[in-house]
Amino acid sequence: MTDNVTDQQLVARAQKGDSAAFDLLVRKYQHKIIGLIGRYVNDQAEVQDVAQEAFIKAYRALGKFRSESAFYTWIYRIAINTAKNHLVSKGRRPPGSDLDIMDAEVVDASGRLSDMETPEAALARDQLEKAVFDAIDALPEDLKTAITLREFEGLSYEDIASIMQCPVGTVRSRIFRARDFVDQRIAPLMTGKDDAH
Repeated sequence: MTDNVTDQQLVARAQKGDSAAFDLLVRKYQHKIIGLIGRYVNDQAEVQDVAQEAFIKAYRALGKFRSESAFYTWIYRIAINTAKNHLVSKGRRPPGSDLDIMDAEVVDASGRLSDMETPEAALARDQLEKAVFDAIDALPEDLKTAITLREFEGLSYEDIASIMQCPVGTVRSRIFRARDFVDQRIAPLMTGKDDAH
């Protein structure tokens, strides 16, 4: 809660023309915003540009920000929209860039186990990961955004609802449908091991 109070105080100061207060907000959230945009935009140089553009848009719109939602949910929404607009302007749709990010997280999370992993198990894991990310990439945009914010960013349903500007029930439904879609897409890989029954 102290972070929200601090954010609100910084926003209030920035709205009164204190650019140093906005700089503090940028420093606080820049890594999260860059990580979020990196899930949509593959080129690291473009990620930096899109993040900068998102913060510029936020700065220009700061006068319209009402503290009805947390600052970070507001800036997340701006970042997602800026990333999507960037991809549309380039004639692209979001790439499956999460795979590289998740590979690093999997290695960090299970480093000791990966030393004992057999080549067959490593291949099966890689195929499963690829199937999961391909399934997420194939989702409609609203489902993809909801599942990305929940599973990769770890945001609460309430925060996602604020970012996506929809009721919490809609967020739950979208995440459920996204998980169900992914489960159906990876089911053949999972049942392939049990075909002997």
